[in-house]
Amino acid sequence: MESKLDNLPVRRGKVRDVYDLGEKLLIVASDRISAFDVVLPTPIPEKGMVLTALSNYWFSFFPRRVKHHLLATQIEDFPADLQAYRSQLAGRAVLVKKTRVIPIECIVRGYITGSGWKDYQKTGAICGVALPKGLKLSEKFPEPIFTPTTKAEKGHDESITFDEAAQQVGTDVMKFVRDHSIDIYKLASQEALKRGIIIADTKFEWGLAPGEPEPILIDEVLTPDSSRFWPLDQYQPGRDQPSFDKQYVRNYLETLDWNKQPPGPQLPADVVANTRRKYVEAYEQLTGKKFEVAR
Repeated sequence: MESKLDNLPVRRGKVRDVYDLGEKLLIVASDRISAFDVVLPTPIPEKGMVLTALSNYWFSFFPRRVKHHLLATQIEDFPADLQAYRSQLAGRAVLVKKTRVIPIECIVRGYITGSGWKDYQKTGAICGVALPKGLKLSEKFPEPIFTPTTKAEKGHDESITFDEAAQQVGTDVMKFVRDHSIDIYKLASQEALKRGIIIADTKFEWGLAPGEPEPILIDEVLTPDSSRFWPLDQYQPGRDQPSFDKQYVRNYLETLDWNKQPPGPQLPADVVANTRRKYVEAYEQLTGKKFEVAR
């Protein structure tokens, strides 16, 4: 649930523990899981390893023109004083460039679902992006759309328009992260389809690094925590889709009498086991590799 590295400054997010190493950061993916912006008290075993392995796969998949923050993925390549923490770091930690985070969540949607479907039903648009009339739930858009949100330290992220985001961080920055987010979503979506998975939507984050003239890709990419993955062979527009991501946990929580405020409820053993299985299935199907617990 939580890493503990002595005498290093740490910031704990919903899922990741981020240690400040000066000019670099060490990011440790825990087995915590959050839903509705609440960290649940029940961990999903090895979840952090799956997220890290899948992110690392995508970072290595992208062409060299996609600049990112990843520096090292193996403990042997970490600073010497971190070697003693192998049991906590193996398979779930990465060494990255320190950046100034652009405070916008860059969401790319290829299909209409989730909060986007609710907005479309009310307004015919999502985050100010006008859409064709008569779309069905889970239907594919003619082209992917970019729908930014605020990046809240606490509470919920809020949907905003491109122009509102540009007012916060600058038009040139927003054009860059919009165009590149859509570009890498398309690249990943085409690859995923070959492996039988639809990436319905996903979230990217970008940062500004010393010596880099343009924003670079940071945080996790294209994982079950940051994306909606649907099995291609079961896809049918007009209904909700089965998924490989944490939507399974959200669906379970929706059956409870819980107000979606902390503290979150414990997850039963079968929900934990099925969630882990879905994460592992997503990794194995997307990468073509068998998931192995790092030691």
